Amino acid sequence: MAYAKLSGALLVRKDAPVTEIVSVPHSPADAAPAAAPSGAPAPAPSVAPADAERQLARHLKALNLPTFLSHYAPLARQFAEEGLDPSRYLLRLAEMELGERQRQVTARRIKAARFPAVKELAAFDFSAVPALDRGAVLDLAKCDYIARNENVVAVGNSGTGKTHLAIALGVAACRQGFSVRFITAASLVHEMLEASDERRLLRLQRRLAGCKLLIIDELAYAPLSTLGADLLFDIVSQRYERGSTIITSSLPFQEWINVFGTAQLTGAVLDRLTHHAHILEMPGESFRLKQSREQRRGPENRAP
Repeated sequence: MAYAKLSGALLVRKDAPVTEIVSVPHSPADAAPAAAPSGAPAPAPSVAPADAERQLARHLKALNLPTFLSHYAPLARQFAEEGLDPSRYLLRLAEMELGERQRQVTARRIKAARFPAVKELAAFDFSAVPALDRGAVLDLAKCDYIARNENVVAVGNSGTGKTHLAIALGVAACRQGFSVRFITAASLVHEMLEASDERRLLRLQRRLAGCKLLIIDELAYAPLSTLGADLLFDIVSQRYERGSTIITSSLPFQEWINVFGTAQLTGAVLDRLTHHAHILEMPGESFRLKQSREQRRGPENRAP
């Protein structure tokens, strides 16, 4: 189809009415190419290498591809020197960009979870808790239980690594794209009581219920107030079969009545919490107590 050139950036079909004029934007650095023979592809515009690099940097910033921008030049030199396929060069850049974006998203999830510290399963000493089923823990790290809205309850003596384990499972969940919130039982009850006084309890409960994984740490010896116990039950009840909850406690189940106050409420909590649950029993000596004793002994008296 024949077109006539008007003022450099406008093309119009020769037999078209004036209303069919089409604007064709182009870079000011791109000189108008010479007319190509009929049927032949138009030649690429001639751009100086320095101008091309500047234009590419601008485009990569506009496309929000910071990893491309940081790595395309050295990676291009490497692939050119090794004579590798250009498509593999682009594939590698795309993998690097996606990997960096995933790292940033995971970092944001971990920050939003409010862990007191980031713990990994690789740093957990399973040999110090021989009764703990290592295979079951590693299987939980795959996070299939979260997809099934199942719970995890870690029960054992103080200092046996329950919090470490809960955080490590939470970090694994963050890496697999799940929303996580970590909070101690005492802080959770305090936060809910405060929200109740300020008439924002419903909003807080909705936010907690919306987390795919809620970790409630240190359900311990201090008894809860009647209202606090009821509010904690409400959270467990709202999440039943709708989200996963990890609870750690130094108390065996039969002593949870000391926390919730009545057998009826304790039974209701345990019924919902353990119906679809993985129970991790963690008996043994406190890591902190053992470490303290070793330090007092001195290196010359420590057991091999």
